Amino acid sequence: MSSVIDTLASFVRINSVNPAYGDGGSEANLVPLVRDFFVQRGIETFTQEVFPGRHNIVARLPGRTSRRIILEAHMDTVSIKGMSIPPFEPTIKDGRLHGRGSVDDKAGLVAMMHAVASLKEENITPPCEVWMAAVVDEEFTYRGVVKLCEGLQADAAVVAEPTEMRAVIASKGVLRWRIQVRGKAAHSSKPHLGVNAITHMSRLVLALEEENHRLAGRTHPLLGSGTVNVGVISGGVQVNFVPDQCAIEIDRRLLPGERASDALAECQHLIDTLKARHPGFDAFMEDPPLLVDEALDTPPEAQTVRVAQGVLRGLGLNDEVCGVPFGSDASKLSRAGVPTIVFGPGSIDQAHGADEFVPVDEVIAATEFYRRFLLSFE
Repeated sequence: MSSVIDTLASFVRINSVNPAYGDGGSEANLVPLVRDFFVQRGIETFTQEVFPGRHNIVARLPGRTSRRIILEAHMDTVSIKGMSIPPFEPTIKDGRLHGRGSVDDKAGLVAMMHAVASLKEENITPPCEVWMAAVVDEEFTYRGVVKLCEGLQADAAVVAEPTEMRAVIASKGVLRWRIQVRGKAAHSSKPHLGVNAITHMSRLVLALEEENHRLAGRTHPLLGSGTVNVGVISGGVQVNFVPDQCAIEIDRRLLPGERASDALAECQHLIDTLKARHPGFDAFMEDPPLLVDEALDTPPEAQTVRVAQGVLRGLGLNDEVCGVPFGSDASKLSRAGVPTIVFGPGSIDQAHGADEFVPVDEVIAATEFYRRFLLSFE
């Protein structure tokens, strides 16, 4: 199994930072390695253009039936800014491989690739056709998986993300949008002649904090409550002006069953209430939202889940299903009608971190999980 870790190290050396974050990276840098890995083993591949110069790459392994399983992992990483280790120099220490993308998401990607390759190398035809999809843009706008889902027909999907080797069947959705408050500029020595946009925005920020407390009263058995967080605020021109503009960006985590449109309507109600209470309050939500991704909620009785649990039991691992607060490509596959779980090595606590790492033994175990899943799903 050292070949799995060798492949992972070679992938960590590649700068595949999402172009949206700068750092001179792109998934295009990783595509040739993925393609060569499969071509050298006689496995068919094809690409899907998502953006100019940025392609998903899919490896296809025929099955005994026309049913299809999707193994999916993303090739892009977040920025290297703020890292405390050399980002592209994979180092193994205390049983962990360190480097940007090691846990999010190259460990899962490599484990899936080797699982598929092992079947080909042993001349095993799996029960179902297998697509191993390495996609772009998960870390920014999810356009890679959206492209993959166009016209897709499949019976099961497993998405690689760091889940600490647990089968994830539920995850929160995310809605992000921007609100502006308009005021009236004036000289700071005569603030009564203006309308302070920052003051009015503070009222909305406090109202959103109260909304977050209210959300705590609605819970999901695997996910807890939804949340709302104001993550960015900007406003004003200089200190001796009454500011005529202030803007915030909001992150709202959605539970299964919550719709983005309903969350936006709740926020509009807050704005309307503040308008009625405070003369001069003038706020509006920008449209469209910055990001909309509703929640994942795969039924525990789905075949995908039951097969995954059986494989976990066979490996002596925890087979209890769970939920996670973070989003992934899984929700998009689920909305395309594919029963989907999330599973992979490592912890989300190390993803995007200053010292990102993945336990080597979990990468090896994940490879065996993916392999057995492909052999067990009939």
